[in-house]
Amino acid sequence: MTHALRMTKHVSKFLAVAGLLVVALLILAISPLAANAQRLPESQAEIDLTFAPLVRQASPAVVNVYSQKTVKTGPSPMEMFLYGRAMPQSRVQNSLGSGVVVRADGVIITNNHVVEGADSFRVVLHDRREYPAELVLADERTDLAVLKIDTEGDPLPVLPYADTRASQVGDLVLAIGNPFGVGQTVTSGIISATARTDVGISDYSFFVQTDAAVNPGNSGGALINMKGELVGVNTAIFSRGGGSNGIGFAIPSEMVERVVDAAMNGGTFVRPWLGLAAQAVSFDMAKAQGLSRPLGVMVTEVYDDGPADRAGLRRGDLITAIDGREVFDEKGLKFLAAIRNPGDSAQLNVLRGGKNQVIAVRVAPPPGATEADIVALDGRSVFSGARVVELSPRLAEENGLDPFQKGSGIYVYSVARRSIAGAYFRPGDIIRSVNGVPMKSVKDLKTVIQATDNTWDIEIDRNGRTVRGTIRL
Repeated sequence: MTHALRMTKHVSKFLAVAGLLVVALLILAISPLAANAQRLPESQAEIDLTFAPLVRQASPAVVNVYSQKTVKTGPSPMEMFLYGRAMPQSRVQNSLGSGVVVRADGVIITNNHVVEGADSFRVVLHDRREYPAELVLADERTDLAVLKIDTEGDPLPVLPYADTRASQVGDLVLAIGNPFGVGQTVTSGIISATARTDVGISDYSFFVQTDAAVNPGNSGGALINMKGELVGVNTAIFSRGGGSNGIGFAIPSEMVERVVDAAMNGGTFVRPWLGLAAQAVSFDMAKAQGLSRPLGVMVTEVYDDGPADRAGLRRGDLITAIDGREVFDEKGLKFLAAIRNPGDSAQLNVLRGGKNQVIAVRVAPPPGATEADIVALDGRSVFSGARVVELSPRLAEENGLDPFQKGSGIYVYSVARRSIAGAYFRPGDIIRSVNGVPMKSVKDLKTVIQATDNTWDIEIDRNGRTVRGTIRL
């Protein structure tokens, strides 16, 4: 009996110890989950967390931009009936956008589409001061414009540029602007994506995507990070009804800074050029190159004596990154080259023959004729009324043409209405030969015009198709 009692006591002690061990193990297992679980605020300070200090700091550097354009209109049928002649009329169109102060002396960045075609500009600051503005630079292909106001020495608050290389998907951002003209408005969100190049908004596409609400009127406004730095300039939305659907795009601060520097140092934005054409890498192409995923762009053309050619790049090279940033299509490559100043070196990671190497390419302006070299043709010829210029890589870059057009030619830049040339040519045509003479320069074309009476055998390239014909005047 005594032995049985001792056994019971021993068993009870054992069960008690085992129970304590089980409880301890359960506590240890649950504690990490508890540590990671959401918790309620433990103080009034945590309850009062707010973006207000950041907004107070950044919002004074975001302004309203008002553009005015005088549009001439024809007379109404009633006016023609009453007066019997055309009464000249005009009306003023107003447009509204936003802008960001990037220099304390009154330099403001906005979108080109906010100021495009306008005759006068007015900037209203956060504190309601108003100033007339001068348009310093407008660049359609980047959709950026630079304005300057004279504050008579009164420094303005500015937004510093952010380094978007450090920006990540999921980072908190604020959008500041004047949507629908209701007044300055702040919305919050995150960076939804970086390096968006397939949006089709501009030639130099490399957008920061955000879900912060952006609406008409926000164009030219600021997208800022939690340090109060300018991540980008809000420029476009994807929308079916005209309102925000949570897909907005901003031009990264690197391009903004380049355009502002160009405006303040000469007034012309010169796009650096690599001198190559490339195509995106498919999964099969990546597999053939020994890559585990599609990455980079394949070089398909190298312009003779261009930057890429001088650096030793070849057709078939696979460019995976530029300055340490991965690329996936030609637009991304062009953007990362364009944020450098002409003469700077860009470091390209190149896969060639299964081996990785780094090749330094010194970017430069594309060579050849520009729009300043356009020649207007007149007189009694089939080309009378056409404005032409020699085809060149620089002209191609400025007008979004293919800089690797095969063969030489003369580019038809524009054609006057009701002109002789207007009956036969279109802007964008490339004149390859006239009367059997290859066209290599405008001088060649003028020589043929002077030597020809009334019959013209012409070969042109129109939208990639060769067109031949004989014209008699």
